[in-house]
Amino acid sequence: MHIAITGSTGTIGSALSNKFFESGHKVKKIRHGNSADVSVQWNPELNWIREGLFENVDTVVHLGGTSLSQGRWSQSHRKSIVDSRINGIRLLVDALSRTENKPKTLVTWSAVGFYGVRGDEKLTEESQRGSGFLSDICVEHELLAEKALELGIRLVIIRSGVVVRSLLGAPLIGQLPYPTALTPFKLGLGGPLGNGKSFFPWISLDDLVNIYQQAVINTDMSGVYNAVAPQEITNSDFTKALGNALRRPAFFPVPSLLLYLMFGKEKAQQTALASQRVIPQRLVDNGFDFLYPDIDSALDVMLKSS
Repeated sequence: MHIAITGSTGTIGSALSNKFFESGHKVKKIRHGNSADVSVQWNPELNWIREGLFENVDTVVHLGGTSLSQGRWSQSHRKSIVDSRINGIRLLVDALSRTENKPKTLVTWSAVGFYGVRGDEKLTEESQRGSGFLSDICVEHELLAEKALELGIRLVIIRSGVVVRSLLGAPLIGQLPYPTALTPFKLGLGGPLGNGKSFFPWISLDDLVNIYQQAVINTDMSGVYNAVAPQEITNSDFTKALGNALRRPAFFPVPSLLLYLMFGKEKAQQTALASQRVIPQRLVDNGFDFLYPDIDSALDVMLKSS
């Protein structure tokens, strides 16, 4: 199979590219940059893409775009997110419409940010959208991606949770990089964010990569899938599990005010402090085999590898 991947240099894209290579597939890494560079294929911020980019490609996996989690949501960063992620999917689908030998499948990112902040409400793929900047981005992205259906292309949308990965950077204190985020826990000074009661929708990197792989290979998959682990945990549960894995106490809470100062109030409320009780209903119904269905096993393996 010939697979084109945007965002192939990111954490998920790199792992997915390697998995496809190892499985014997042909992978076309779509590089972002300056059009003067012949090795570059597109630049959504400049509304540019090379003609014929997807000719004779079987599947497109779209992961590209400015990080939704890194940095404060300044006006310039918001613009970068919109220019790369909204213009990106619009540009991609437009290019597909001009492709003579079209790909049969488009698999694209989304996020549980689609649902907004919802307390303890159980959220399946059938649940309504939420409110806020993250929800707006996810909703507009998905609506633009759905235009691929009009081209006769199978569409799979992956709404992923917080990715627990080997370096454990993202899930801890907002988006602090490793080892900054892990250090307080190693010193016995870690703890939950805010009151710790927010539901924490997480997924291991290995499971997320496998979900994307299945979305490409399994032609019965279509529509939206919540890519989160089946175990429902709160932020307090997560920090307790991490403390146990490190054999350190983890009862020093990070005040909401500190997170407001670090990331801005709006971002802190929609990310680090957001409560999203997301259920992977369709994956469970389809019998997806999670490698790490519980946080204890995920942290045990990933701490050993970091």
